[in-house]
Amino acid sequence: MTMTYGRHIGHALKDMMEKDPAFRTVAYFSMEIGIKASIPTYSGGLGVLAGDILKSNADLGVPIVGMTLLYHRGYFNQSLDDEGYQKETAVSWQPERELRLLPNQVSVYLEGREVKVRTWVHELTGLNGYPVPVYFLDTDFEGNTADDRSFTWYLYGGDQRYRLCQETILGVGGLRMLRDMGYNSLETFHLNEGHAGFLTLELLREQGYESYDKIREQIVFTTHTPVPAGHDHFHYELIDRVMPSVFSGQLRRMMPPEGVSMTELGLRFSRYVNGVSRKHTEVSRNMFNDPKIDGITNGVHPGTWTAPGFKRLYDAYAPGWQHDPGRLVQALQIPDEEIWKAHQAAKLRLVAKVLELTGQQLDADVLTIGFARRAATYKRADLLLTDVKRLLSIASGQVQFLFAGKSHPHDEGGKAMIRQIYRASQELGSTIPIVFVENYDMEIGALLTQGVDVWLNNPKRPREASGTSGMKCTLNGVLNFSVLDGWWIEGWIEDVTGWSIGPESKEAELIDYDESQDAADLYGKLEEKIIPAYYRNREKWVSMMKHTIALNGSYFNTTRVVREYCEKAYGVSFRGL
Repeated sequence: MTMTYGRHIGHALKDMMEKDPAFRTVAYFSMEIGIKASIPTYSGGLGVLAGDILKSNADLGVPIVGMTLLYHRGYFNQSLDDEGYQKETAVSWQPERELRLLPNQVSVYLEGREVKVRTWVHELTGLNGYPVPVYFLDTDFEGNTADDRSFTWYLYGGDQRYRLCQETILGVGGLRMLRDMGYNSLETFHLNEGHAGFLTLELLREQGYESYDKIREQIVFTTHTPVPAGHDHFHYELIDRVMPSVFSGQLRRMMPPEGVSMTELGLRFSRYVNGVSRKHTEVSRNMFNDPKIDGITNGVHPGTWTAPGFKRLYDAYAPGWQHDPGRLVQALQIPDEEIWKAHQAAKLRLVAKVLELTGQQLDADVLTIGFARRAATYKRADLLLTDVKRLLSIASGQVQFLFAGKSHPHDEGGKAMIRQIYRASQELGSTIPIVFVENYDMEIGALLTQGVDVWLNNPKRPREASGTSGMKCTLNGVLNFSVLDGWWIEGWIEDVTGWSIGPESKEAELIDYDESQDAADLYGKLEEKIIPAYYRNREKWVSMMKHTIALNGSYFNTTRVVREYCEKAYGVSFRGL
């Protein structure tokens, strides 16, 4: 009786500590966080990665909280007209169905006005029941002006002023909100990209503008962008107009006279900085002339991205795999026929969804190649169409292609690329079925990465910081066919885990590089390796599927990522395992 009573007291204390803000020591800030498709506060890989990382923190019992903005109108809904032109409309959703509104309110000052900020919460629950709250800041409520209410409408919308106001709300308002909710024991603030960099100003204000070193000891910064143009930069003229003078004056003392780069702000005021793949870390060290930048290669959350049939297989042959994905090395022991059966079940689910969304009927017995990601020009979704005659001679009647992805509303090059794919789908008809699935989101992304046979990825090198869609494929035995950039340099073993396209991204070799060589290599391997293996060597194909699960699925996951952040960056222990 006494033991039972004591156990109940122990559980009650543990539950209380897990929910008490005083016991949280890490805060994770991100401009976007993707938890699920029905919470449309993400646009692509950055947000989905943030969601996956927070889910694995919950699985491992890390004392962390997440902080982002609530976007009432999301990124956008995408549709294509009869000529393949992308049309954008605002997302319509009801936050109260997915999130809980809290009573807390704080203020930030923008252009001399007091802007009130409230917050919503969504609680992630880990494998052992450990909770991780994710907070969504919101200005769209009565008491704010119409203009100020709009700051939490759109993700990556508006002009520089709009972006500066959003980033001030995230960095300054986010920290104020955490304090208002009782998070007074935070020791580490993790900035997922530079958008929340103004957090440094609020930390300085809290501590009397005494010591930059004291601030630096509290911040961890992850950079994701391998090109200078991808980093936010604000001129002082705009900063002076938008931010309180005490903050704009502080920025002038902290940063160069030409303006504020949010990435440079993160680099200057962090105790630990990391890139998101080995290659990206090397590129970042060179770009920022900082040899101290460390590397933690990205991953994906196993429980989120693994197809139901494969989950059942892993439960049987690699028990405990969700707690410790390293156990997926045991996938090599799964019988071939069970792997193939699970894959075909995922493929049939995909075929059914494509029919529902597009009205186009795909054949589950035909080699299916998928390409889905942001429709940015550097990702080269159109590389496959470089030589349509060659493609026809190789793939007619043997391959079907699935494309998905949104282009930023201001990216005319990305929109043109979507039109080219759409036109090809009309012109090639049933000879080589090409289907573009509109309004790419996490749900469609999961079905694609679970159900295709091959995942195509061919960005310009070295522009891919990491890439995570191919990692999702590895959990489902889907084979990668990719340019050697980002994570694939680490995951690639030719003819074992997948196939490469073109040379590795060594900058010296890529000066004046003829990109048509990538297309030629793509066509060559499709013709000589991929199509023959799929149709004539099932044993080899399934062996590759098992190796991609065992070698890559076991490693490129956010369980490993979070452990690395805990050990290298946070200095905290976790309860998991």
